[in-house]
Amino acid sequence: MKPHVICLMATSVDGRTLPSRWRPKAAVANIFERVHEELAGDAWLIGRVTGQEFAKGKPYPASTTETLVREHWFARRDAKAYGVVLDTHGKIAWGRSDIGGDPIVAVLSEAVSDAHLAGLRSEGVSYIFAGNSQLDLTLALDILNRELGVKRLLVEGGGGTNGAFLRAGLVDEVNLILCPAVDGAKGAPSVFDSSETEADQRAPLTAMALERSEVLEGGAVLLRYRMQNATPQTATVQSSQPTCTTPSSNKA
Repeated sequence: MKPHVICLMATSVDGRTLPSRWRPKAAVANIFERVHEELAGDAWLIGRVTGQEFAKGKPYPASTTETLVREHWFARRDAKAYGVVLDTHGKIAWGRSDIGGDPIVAVLSEAVSDAHLAGLRSEGVSYIFAGNSQLDLTLALDILNRELGVKRLLVEGGGGTNGAFLRAGLVDEVNLILCPAVDGAKGAPSVFDSSETEADQRAPLTAMALERSEVLEGGAVLLRYRMQNATPQTATVQSSQPTCTTPSSNKA
């Protein structure tokens, strides 16, 4: 079964998600964290580029004498919430097993090396496999639900990750924190992005209904939309871009 997927992002009024570029400066981190907690997800999910920002470890050894079967491996199954990170090719050496107390779950392809899996195990980082060489997002959601009981998942960037979920028809709800700031420059990441090869792919989105609007502190506005999708499509994850503040920013 698919969890209820909520995309939560903070953005400038021109739809950009890198607060360091905004003018005037906006205090978004505390607002984001509060909305994140109110949404009460069983897990939150980010892409590899965002996940790399919270890694503290040195690279894992390049080889190992172990031969590890490509089976899901869990250090913990009893957490209140999990921090899920898409890392298709196993590039993140964590140096930690949790982010702000939420155990890390790496979503990998089966092409990841035995040495990387051994490194994850040595640090107590759980992992699941969701594809041979690319990630199948629908499969990843099914595994998270079936193995860890995830029923509400907060997808929180980057834009490439959000865009992949959107194009796959997997986003059920969007919570957008609109901040009183402008980026105004070319090249900044946005809430939903794509690679050049994905630019012509359209999301199977048929309707959006505004369910809530709320004025927050500092002039920010929360917009909550319910999404209606046609039949979900298959999507793979490609490289992400830098993103806005995630809940883990305050938990690092």
